[in-house]
Amino acid sequence: MNIDVPEGRDPIEYVWGELVPGIGPAAAGFSLAVYAHTTLGLREFEAARLRVAQLNGCVFCLDWRTERDGEKVEPGFLDAVTEWRTTGAFDDRARLAAEYAERYVLDHHGLDEDFWTRMTAHYTQREIAELTMCLGSWLAFGRLNRVLGLDTRCVLTPPPSGP
Repeated sequence: MNIDVPEGRDPIEYVWGELVPGIGPAAAGFSLAVYAHTTLGLREFEAARLRVAQLNGCVFCLDWRTERDGEKVEPGFLDAVTEWRTTGAFDDRARLAAEYAERYVLDHHGLDEDFWTRMTAHYTQREIAELTMCLGSWLAFGRLNRVLGLDTRCVLTPPPSGP
């Protein structure tokens, strides 16, 4: 870990809560809101989230599976995310979510007119804004946890289920 955490303290609670009390709790609130208030379908949500996790290398994020109403994506879903371009496991929305996640993380300047034409054919303006905010959360906080070495020490409780 790249941050000194006092003995016996939970690293996430310490760093996100106590170490930076003016920022950490607000960041945690945003992160939890992404899960609690999403209107996106579980498959596109997880396709985007897991693609960001793959690119960030966040161990905890790669192991986590969002659960809604007792449902999670199938066990092979992570492999499908890796193969998002060619997998038969994704519909157009899930494939676009994974593509958007990858391009958001690696080449946000390259999001061209062709991409936006395809996105707006499958997602509403509200869904695009929501997915973009989710991507920002996952990129920032997954990367933060990875860089600080917290990603192997996470012991978070499940976030609230979406609507």
